[in-house]
Amino acid sequence: MRQESFTIAGGLFALLLYAGILWGGVVAIRGHEGAGPDFPLETPDAATVEVPDPPAEAPAAPPPPAEPEQKADTGKVGRLPARTIEPQLFALPQDGIAQPLERIAPRRPLSEPKEKPAEPTIVYQRPVALAAGLIRSGDTTVQLKDIEPENAEKTCHGNGRSWPCGMVARTAFRNFLRARALICDRPEENSEGTVTTTCKVGNENPAEWLVSNGWATPLPGSSLEAKAEAARSAKLGFYGDDPRDLSRAPLVIEEPPVATIPDDTAPDL
Repeated sequence: MRQESFTIAGGLFALLLYAGILWGGVVAIRGHEGAGPDFPLETPDAATVEVPDPPAEAPAAPPPPAEPEQKADTGKVGRLPARTIEPQLFALPQDGIAQPLERIAPRRPLSEPKEKPAEPTIVYQRPVALAAGLIRSGDTTVQLKDIEPENAEKTCHGNGRSWPCGMVARTAFRNFLRARALICDRPEENSEGTVTTTCKVGNENPAEWLVSNGWATPLPGSSLEAKAEAARSAKLGFYGDDPRDLSRAPLVIEEPPVATIPDDTAPDL
């Protein structure tokens, strides 16, 4: 209790000391302002002031020199003289004087517009293989150039039996495409039917891929005949046997035997 009384008394004493310092400063400032020197204002007597005589009339200023006119051979003309603006020339036109606006035909262009060149290639999205070398995209059917059209119902004979080589070739071609975009040279005739052109899938030529794997026959005189001979020698595609290997025995998975627990080791329930 005594410590709290000392703390409160010390705080009050500090406030009183601070207020006394402020009040002393105010009194010192007011005393300094009142002790300043006086500066009396001296006003001259009007009777003793000499007024100078007005100067004589100043001569009129000479007119500005006229600007010389430009010569005719320089191509420039002199400044036009100023004219008075007549307000009636800027008033609204009277009724009957103003004529309705008339639309006229536009002028012909100064130069003929340049025709936009056609794109050298065309992209067929989401292609579907109808057969080896025959592709469908939207309403357009694309036949690859330099190879003969193949039929998906084609049948080949080998090893003493026949096999649907046309369907196998179509399946292999679909696996090659994998719905990738087909980039082809724009055909000369813009038709939505069947077009014959050279195409690419990525960086590969699909016609060359088909011939190299024996799934297409090149046209006579084509540059792909050498690849067809290599596929025939290797007995690939149409030149070999059925790649499905139907004679292979099915894979049998042997299940491990179920372990039996003797009756004497069975737990008592």
